[in-house]
Amino acid sequence: MKKILVLFMVLAMVVAVFAGCTQQEEPEAAAEPNSLEAIIEKGEFVLGLDDSFPPMGFRDDNGDIVGFDIDLAKEVAERMGVELVVKPVDWDGIALSLKNGDIDVIWNGLTITDERRETMGFTKPYLNNRQIIVARVDSDIATKADLEGKVVGVQLGSSSDIALSSEPEVADKVEDVRKYSNNVEALLDLANEGTDAVVVDEIVGRYYIAKKPDMYKVLDDYFTDEEYGVGYRKEDTDFGQELDRILDEMKADGTADAISEEWFGEAIVLK
Repeated sequence: MKKILVLFMVLAMVVAVFAGCTQQEEPEAAAEPNSLEAIIEKGEFVLGLDDSFPPMGFRDDNGDIVGFDIDLAKEVAERMGVELVVKPVDWDGIALSLKNGDIDVIWNGLTITDERRETMGFTKPYLNNRQIIVARVDSDIATKADLEGKVVGVQLGSSSDIALSSEPEVADKVEDVRKYSNNVEALLDLANEGTDAVVVDEIVGRYYIAKKPDMYKVLDDYFTDEEYGVGYRKEDTDFGQELDRILDEMKADGTADAISEEWFGEAIVLK
């Protein structure tokens, strides 16, 4: 009986040692590259935008995509040691393009909202913004209350769309809300009397209106105060941290202010 017990213990020890050796010999899983390493490795990051969003990102007379956000992003990419690739995307589906990996950032006057924070990460805010109301100069519209019974235009899926719908006491009283693929179309339709007013980002609206001061006016009344940030995939935290680091560096050395002055005539970048 003792011999059987001893034999059993020896066999158990052999099995344990063998199992331990087998576990040690298994190669460790290769570490996945983090998002910043992946960007550096591929040598570029892809910026998604609505290319009809002056002065943030739009096509000039030669068809080239230019703008304030484009110049900021080019400088960031250069300091990161990679190329900037600019990719026009339908704005209404741009968050899905980011999630699917078709683009690496949304950098196009993107308003930071709690809803968007649920699906993407954001850099620190770099510009203030408001949702303003634009009407024709001969219009009797002076306040949000005057939108009752009127036709209002917004960009589909934009923060302007969200801002209007977030105030049901105003939205429920308008005759109709017409949604456009971009703000340029919305403002053109306003000029052609297809709508009575347009809700639009102040940064974009004032830039566009400055070109046609005899056509449009901006109401003193407005919707939400907002901030712009760069959107990236939530899991790409190290890439987002690097974007913040370089943007902070550009603010400190005056580069961001210089780009701002070129596009807006003054330094308006948030410190």
